[in-house]
This record gives sequence, structure tokens and C-alpha cells, in this order.
Amino acid sequence: MEVAKLKPVVEGLLFASGEDGITAKHLSKIMEIPEWQVVHLIDELKDDYGAGDRGIMVIQSHEVYHLTTKPEHSSYYKKMMETPKTTRMSQAALETLAIVAYQQPITRTEIEEIRGVKSDRPVKTLLARSLIEESGRKESVGRPVLFSTTKEFLTYFGLTSLEELPPLPEDADDFDQEADIFFEKFDE
Repeated sequence: MEVAKLKPVVEGLLFASGEDGITAKHLSKIMEIPEWQVVHLIDELKDDYGAGDRGIMVIQSHEVYHLTTKPEHSSYYKKMMETPKTTRMSQAALETLAIVAYQQPITRTEIEEIRGVKSDRPVKTLLARSLIEESGRKESVGRPVLFSTTKEFLTYFGLTSLEELPPLPEDADDFDQEADIFFEKFDE
């Protein structure tokens, strides 16, 4: 394979190796080329990144090569890390959150009975975002985990207490209506 086609492979492998980085020896084994050729390709990448207006560079720490950002741009990376992410939650996560908010404390099985589908992933998402938490165990067979909302949930939706949740209508028999009612208040 020609050098022009090997260089992007090295670049991709450096990127894929992440924080751990990768040695020239390991790259040589993966690509099935001599180690000296890997080092030459990495040197070419270093030149490419150094010559142009690029935001990344290749560094070597001991025997390990890393693809990393340039230190002169560190103030921007710091701002990025300090800026809160505005990722949206899936409809399943929003439905699950509304169920927990109005029915807490509640088990995963009870959530699934209301939603009519498995809810493992939405519950994990909400736990990871600290919007719900384990709040004990139900006194029943198997002692399933109970879930409740957290202080972060209140903060996220601008509430001071659960009493500020919008009331559900008496005839709301479909959960989709309940979820919509719950989140309409926060869309405004």
C-alpha cells in the first residue's frame, strides 16, 4: 500500500487509541508494515499538523504516541468543559421521568407496567444524569429498588419542591397525555 493511503490509517489509529495512545510497534503489527515506516508516517503527520493551521498535533511520551490538541488553544477547551451541555433526552427518558416524578417512590417494574415497555435504558439514563436516584427497597418479594427524583431534578426544572409539579387532570388515563402535560410547562 502506498504512503498516501497509509498515513490516514495511522492518523485514524492514533485517534481511536484515545488517551492511552499507541506505540509504533503496535501500529506496525496492526498495519503489517515495518516499524521504521510507521515512525516515518508519524513524522509526516507531525509535519502536516505543524505546517498548517491545525488544531491537533502528535506527541510522543516515552514509546507511546498520542493525538492531542494544541496547548495554545487551551483557553477554548477550558471554556468548552465549563459550558453546560444541552443534550436532549429521549421521549422514553422523558416519559420515565414523568412517571417517577408523579408516582414516586416507584419500582422499575411499576414504571414498565405504566409505559408498557422495558425501561432499563431510560432508567439508566436518568440515573446517570442524576435526575432520579435509588431511594430504598419495596417491602415485597425480591425487595425491588425504589426510584425517586433528586434535588438535581428540581433544579433542572426550576422547581423548589414536588408540590410545584403541574396537577394531572382527573381523566388522564393515557400516559402520553400525562407526560405532555408535565413537560409543556417547561417548554415555555
